[in-house]
Amino acid sequence: MQSLWMIAASFLFACMGVCVKLAAETHSAVEITFYRSFISLLIMYGLVRLRGVSLRTEHWRWQITRGVVGFSALFSYFYAITLLPLATAVTLNYTSAIFLAIYLALAGWQTRHGMLGALGVGLLGVVLLLKPTFHADQLFGGLVGLGSGVLAGMAYFSVRELGARGEPETRTVFYFSLVSSVGAGLWLIFSDIHAVDLHSGLILLGVASFATCAQLAMTRAYSRGKTMMSAALAYSTVIFSSLFGMLIWGEVIGASSWFAIGLIILSGIAATHFSRASPVEGD
Repeated sequence: MQSLWMIAASFLFACMGVCVKLAAETHSAVEITFYRSFISLLIMYGLVRLRGVSLRTEHWRWQITRGVVGFSALFSYFYAITLLPLATAVTLNYTSAIFLAIYLALAGWQTRHGMLGALGVGLLGVVLLLKPTFHADQLFGGLVGLGSGVLAGMAYFSVRELGARGEPETRTVFYFSLVSSVGAGLWLIFSDIHAVDLHSGLILLGVASFATCAQLAMTRAYSRGKTMMSAALAYSTVIFSSLFGMLIWGEVIGASSWFAIGLIILSGIAATHFSRASPVEGD
C-alpha cells in the first residue's frame, strides 16, 4: 500500500530532526535551511537526470506555491528547534495533520468523522508523549512552531494536488529544493555565515540527505496513497524520535509515555480501517 511510504519517511524525518538539533549548536536556522535545500537540490538534480524525468511542467504555479510554502514551513520548523526543546518543536510541527484535514474539508473533500477522530487521537498521543510546556520566554518560539504546522499542512495539501495532476514526486521535490535554496540563499546575503568544518559539514550533509530521502517517501505517500491515512501514519515520527532520544541522550520513557505511543499506534490502525472503508479515495 502506497501510504506505508509514510512510515519510511517518518523514520528519515526523525533522523533529520536529530541532525538539525546538533547543527543548531553552530549554525543559524537559515543556514541549516540553505544547506539542507542546496544539497538536496544537487541530489535531486542527479536523480532526475538518472531517471530521465523532465523538469518541464505545466503546473509551475502549483510548483512555485508548494516551494514557497514548503520553504516557509521548513525554516519555521528549524527556527522553532533552535528556540524550543526538540520535543516541543516536533509536537507543534505535527499539528500539520489537523490543518491538512481542515484544508481538505475546505476544498470539498468528503472527510469521514472516524478518520478525523483517528487524527485527533494521534495528536492527543503526541501531546501526552512530549508534554510540551510554555514559559514566557518561549511564547515566540511556540508561535513559530505552531506556524510551521499551519504551513506544513498547506504544503502537504499542495503535494496532494500536484500528485493528482500527474506530477512525479522527483520533479516536485526538485522544485521545492530549488525554491528553498533560492529563498534561503537570498536571505543569507543579509545574514552572518558561519564556517563549516568537517564535523558540522557531516551533520549538515546528514540533514540534507535524510531530508531528501524523507521528502521523496513523503511525496509518494501523499501523491499515490490515501491522504488522511498518510497523515495519521506520519505520527510515527514521534515514536522514532523517542527511540533516538533513548539511544543517543539516554532519555527514559515512562509508563505514561508508552501509553501515549499506544494511542499513536491506535491512531494509525484506525486511520487504515477508515481509509479502506472510505468510498472517496481508491488505492
